[in-house]
Amino acid sequence: MGTVRLPYSTDYPVEWEADVVLRDGSTTHVRPIRPDDADSLQRFQMAQSERSTYLRFFAALQRIPDRLLTQLVTVDHVRRAALVAVRPGAGQEAAGQETGQEREEDVVGVARYDVIDDRPGRRTAEVAFNIADELQGQGLGSVLLEHIAAAARERGVHRFVAEVLPQNRAMLGVFREAGYAVEQHLDDGVVTVSVDLDPTDRSREVMADREHRTEARSMQGLLSARRVLLVGPAQGGTVDELLAARIRDAHAADPGDTELLVLGDDVTWADLPGEEVDLAVVAAPPDEVIDTVLRLRGTGARGVVVLSAGWAEAGPDGVARRRELLRTAHGQGMRVVGPASYGLLTNVPGASLRASLALDAPRPGRVGLFSQSAPAAVTAAATVTRRGLGLSTLVSAGHRADVSGNDVMQYWQDDPHTDVACLYLETLGNPRKFSRIARRLALVKPVIVVVAGRHGSVVPPGHTVRATRAPRRMLDEVLRQSGVIRAENTHQLMDVAQVLAHQPLPSGGRVGVLASSPSLAALVADAVAAAGLRVVGPPEPLSAGAPDDEIAAAVDALYAPGACDAVVVVSVPVVLPRTDAIARAVAEAAARTGRTTVVSALGLHGMPDELASGDVRIPAFSTPEDAVWALGAVVRYAQWRTQDHGTPVRPALQEGVSDGVARAQARTLVETLLGAEPDGLVLDQAAATELLACYGLTLWGSRSVRTVDEAVAAAEELGWPVALKIAAPALRHRADLGGVRLDIADAEDLREDAERMLAAASTLLPAPDPVLEVQAMAPTGVACVVRSVEDELFGPVVSFGLAGDAVDLLDDVTHGVPPLTDVDVARMVRGVRAAPRLFGYQGAPAADVAALEDVLARVSVMAEDLPELASLELYPVAVAEQGASVLHARIRLRLAERRTDAPRRALPE
Repeated sequence: MGTVRLPYSTDYPVEWEADVVLRDGSTTHVRPIRPDDADSLQRFQMAQSERSTYLRFFAALQRIPDRLLTQLVTVDHVRRAALVAVRPGAGQEAAGQETGQEREEDVVGVARYDVIDDRPGRRTAEVAFNIADELQGQGLGSVLLEHIAAAARERGVHRFVAEVLPQNRAMLGVFREAGYAVEQHLDDGVVTVSVDLDPTDRSREVMADREHRTEARSMQGLLSARRVLLVGPAQGGTVDELLAARIRDAHAADPGDTELLVLGDDVTWADLPGEEVDLAVVAAPPDEVIDTVLRLRGTGARGVVVLSAGWAEAGPDGVARRRELLRTAHGQGMRVVGPASYGLLTNVPGASLRASLALDAPRPGRVGLFSQSAPAAVTAAATVTRRGLGLSTLVSAGHRADVSGNDVMQYWQDDPHTDVACLYLETLGNPRKFSRIARRLALVKPVIVVVAGRHGSVVPPGHTVRATRAPRRMLDEVLRQSGVIRAENTHQLMDVAQVLAHQPLPSGGRVGVLASSPSLAALVADAVAAAGLRVVGPPEPLSAGAPDDEIAAAVDALYAPGACDAVVVVSVPVVLPRTDAIARAVAEAAARTGRTTVVSALGLHGMPDELASGDVRIPAFSTPEDAVWALGAVVRYAQWRTQDHGTPVRPALQEGVSDGVARAQARTLVETLLGAEPDGLVLDQAAATELLACYGLTLWGSRSVRTVDEAVAAAEELGWPVALKIAAPALRHRADLGGVRLDIADAEDLREDAERMLAAASTLLPAPDPVLEVQAMAPTGVACVVRSVEDELFGPVVSFGLAGDAVDLLDDVTHGVPPLTDVDVARMVRGVRAAPRLFGYQGAPAADVAALEDVLARVSVMAEDLPELASLELYPVAVAEQGASVLHARIRLRLAERRTDAPRRALPE
């Protein structure tokens, strides 16, 4: 195997640095070890208990010998690597230290590996861990295993081995519970553990569970704050002074259960080490904010809300300041909300938090609201108040340097006070993680999302977003795959929230209509059809001023058992004044039957008292169309929630391969190819065939030729009949331009076709001489295209379509973001408009869709496994009555970039 050139610096791989959340919700920093860590590592060792030292080194070792210490801190980050978890050293909170100045750090955990077997495809390293006594039991060992395993995989290491004493149950548990494929045996009083580093479904599930618990606990620490410290100017006219004054005024107007401490009024910095502060709210220039975070050490603060701007949106210096803020806060165990945040508030009974710029906090309710920008938070909070909806939580992340919608969704999943999750997003910094977390939350609670600017390319100030070449509708696919309800604007967001917060999920899409006129009934019927629902029975008529018995009869008929799944009531009197008789009757019937109900009535909007009965409130909308649109969104969500979402695709077993694919062989092949061509390459047929075979995909045999005689010889070798194609990409699929000849049965016909094709190619193509491709005829079938690209933002994106100019011109293509389930794959195949051609269109035989889905599934697994797979195109895939044949493949490899959702837990960079 040739030397592999890696995409990361081996001097100091800064991309391995990460901030992580521990089991108690606190944070710490993980980075590669450096030679200047020697003193800190020695202090760490000397502070360890005798038991911890013995379990790590199998001997009493109070102090590391100088020679060993030098060896431990001097690594090449390839064959030998080490990661340390660090926190600021004692005394680093001293005032006056300049921003950006190097600060002394204390090592609190170490993970290292040393390669002991360097054979290609079997590269193995010995791994070891050491965790500070005071952090044992906080999940740091599990975090370091994830990070050192990710670093090792990047360096081509496939397996870890470790020797562990039997009494070291904690470390044995770290390996056993990580979800990797683990083997262990006891030999001479030592347990030897062997860990396969390929991520598994179980390891991904374990990581997601741990990520959920830690990030939810971290947010719980912020949102349960009772003592809040305000740091900011006391008076004046600057923006920071106005922000600080607004916090004072908001607290005075509605303190909730929050005690506000004002620096300079209630306390001084000298007082704070003895105070128990839960949260700090800061309005100050960036350098002062960082200094404030340093001073908060020892106060117990679990986070800081930054109201002021002037960070990443100010250019490279601002980006550096933001990085310094996060490093300082995370190193001290704190999260950061903002900058440019509107603040936090909760309406938890007996523990309501007020750390927001909102003068009038929305009433308590069951809706959680997350917003990035402060202006959007103002608008959304005002809309909630106007509609009488009520909130459980309001979080404004501002420029979301740290806390994001992903964190808040983790918290909402287990929050007993939140039933509906609403998010107003400007950007998705990590779409893969968003999709994973949102899908998990949507399975138990509805998630409604507005993504501003998704049709454009404008990035809001202060936001750091990776570039993407994916089609614009890719974001729609991510949201659909996540099971979230997508709203176009704040108005729709609140419309849907009204229904979900106060009405049960409908059991189906059959809609009963109660309307005050035939014209309104027709309007509602059209809206119901447009929403993908169905009106059942004739609309119940109810004229203005109807007597009580007539109202009762109409309502009872509508709410009869089994009559419908949901009810739409529209009452717009033209001359007579509105009465509340209909509203009362509908509210009582809805409460009695549990039937999902929406209303559009003149003079009623939001959650009016007229439409309340007991604990049940019926949402009222300005127009019938709004009511039906919101109901349709809720019905689709209810249907999604009850559907089978499938299981992750697992290709059928190959002979001699344990899990359906030969990942180790594929990875070795990719490393070898890129070692020879580090700038990237397009695979020739032999290499493409070998790589596809690792994933159980067989590339149909072909031969490249330049002359008529070579073509005939190739056909004799492959077997008649054959297909003849011009190898140039521009013509190889163009039968209309003479680029393809099929079903050539003998040498005479082949010579004639080859001569004609060579002549045409010479005219249409520039030098050098044209190349033809001879291929044995595959079974006749429907021609399809399967593609994959590695996108910088979304990671692997797999697409499917049928072959042909019309399909390409109409962009009749479906997309999916791996990992895919079998249901996702089936949806992709059936989601294109031309899909009927696969199922016996106009009397043609039905194609083997199961075989096609197997090809698509294998490509999705391959794309997920290999970030080096820059692009792949299987075109055409001929899907016959039996089987699917891959007739041509174009594969391009390049050195991989780190994906936005790597298999390790880390806070945003």
